[in-house]
Amino acid sequence: MSPVNKTIKVALAGAGAFGIKHLDGIQKIDGVEVVSLISRDLAATQAVAAKYGIGHVTTELSEALALPEVDAVILCTPTQMHASQALACLKAGKHVQVEIPLCDLLADGEEVVSVAEATGLVAMCGHTRRFNPSHQYVHQKIQAGEFNVQQMDVQTYFFRRSNMNALGQPRSWTDHLLWHHAAHTVDLFAYQCGSPVVKAHAIQGPIHPTLGIAMDMSIQLKAANGAICTLSLSFNNDGPLGTFFRYIGDTATYIARYDDLFNGKEEQIDVSKVDVSMNGIELQDREFFAAIREGRQPNASVASVLPCYRVLHELEQQLKD
Repeated sequence: MSPVNKTIKVALAGAGAFGIKHLDGIQKIDGVEVVSLISRDLAATQAVAAKYGIGHVTTELSEALALPEVDAVILCTPTQMHASQALACLKAGKHVQVEIPLCDLLADGEEVVSVAEATGLVAMCGHTRRFNPSHQYVHQKIQAGEFNVQQMDVQTYFFRRSNMNALGQPRSWTDHLLWHHAAHTVDLFAYQCGSPVVKAHAIQGPIHPTLGIAMDMSIQLKAANGAICTLSLSFNNDGPLGTFFRYIGDTATYIARYDDLFNGKEEQIDVSKVDVSMNGIELQDREFFAAIREGRQPNASVASVLPCYRVLHELEQQLKD
């Protein structure tokens, strides 16, 4: 494919809450067209496709992968399908962006990285926190030598005592505090420190009788450079919901709430000019398509995020003991 002029044609799998966020983001990016939409409920998928002007609809990823015009695939499917579907895309010769998490078994993630390296295709994982302008602002301060993380204090809180998605619709799968929600912070901590995680500890609360997962979890991390992170996660928290980050550093304190950033005195910092958009999903997609056009590895390549999943694997082993 011509690296500069040709429209990148995309298949998107998973027309749920996150798939819609990607479709909205892609509409703002020049030179990209979604040509196939894949999801398990055909009628619902056809309705979404009609809204976004997508010509091909199927319930089978393999059908979309067989389309010669498809250059790249974005996977917004259940966690348990991520690694196997990413492998299918790569083996079909398609660039792939898989939503976070890359895998829920380390060996599967390692296989995706291996196949991506063998094919030379762009393979990226949706670690959105790397792209949110609030976290980009902090990252730029770190890269300029103006700020170093001493501690990150992070709260990831949801109210999810039944299996519903972000649109309030029943989920076909069970979400996971460790392999999904902790992945954001474990990766972001190492990324912002510029230093690998060398110590990790986890404890969890009771297992939910029907969902079969822990509803509360606490994780401690230490990077090789000495920085530490404390992460609290809950599906039991009845508001406020979301993930809240406090960066405690050598020269400042920053508090990130969604895309808003404040200093330690609760004074808001303008991050509207940090990037071309305030939408982290759109920025993530822009990086994916830019990497395809430029023939390079993207920020949040599967290889660059694999250390996060090694830490999650280690934590899972601890929680089993």
